[in-house]
Amino acid sequence: MRLGLIGDVHAEDVHLKLTLDALREARVERVLCTGDLVDGPGDVDRASALLREASALVVRGNHDRWIRADEMRRLPHAHAMTALAVDTIAQLKGLPPTASLALPGGGTLLLCHGVGPNDMQRLLPDDRGYALSTNDDLLAILFDPSVRVMVAGHTHRPMLRRFERGHGKPPLFAVNPGTLARDDEPGFAILEIADDGAGRVDFHRIGPDRTVMRTSSALL
Repeated sequence: MRLGLIGDVHAEDVHLKLTLDALREARVERVLCTGDLVDGPGDVDRASALLREASALVVRGNHDRWIRADEMRRLPHAHAMTALAVDTIAQLKGLPPTASLALPGGGTLLLCHGVGPNDMQRLLPDDRGYALSTNDDLLAILFDPSVRVMVAGHTHRPMLRRFERGHGKPPLFAVNPGTLARDDEPGFAILEIADDGAGRVDFHRIGPDRTVMRTSSALL
């Protein structure tokens, strides 16, 4: 299984088009997106249409939730529901908080925005000790050994982390593909899972000249 992973979009339609073209060339089987489609300097209607055309599996981010409730609309580059296309509005209203996919070799992939259904929970590459022990949303996922991979966004920081469960249970791999936002080193990731359950993640960056390059790889 080869999956294209897109983090927070924030209306970056140009970066999204570059990403989807690269994922198409990589022959991914499915595109997954962690949400936050709205609130950015690009064209949110075009970005939403591109994701629909790619049949992407998209979950709801906190910005997607805020716009529906007309909250936090004084943020920079914030959108208003009344200014969006009908198809974009329908897409935003239909976004689930989480989604799951069955993985080769058993277990599932959990797609979310923050950590699980909490779209405001953060999981950072350098979280240790107290930051992890008080992350109740992460602990709830760790107590469910059927979840082998969690793909999440929100922090805009690309990441692959392994969390041991102990007692012969499979570890949890947490993957963050980053963001497409132009001010946060835009990029994406490709996740490959073999039939035996082994996997790898390739992280890619979109340069200022709009070239796409692989920056790092890591094994699951």
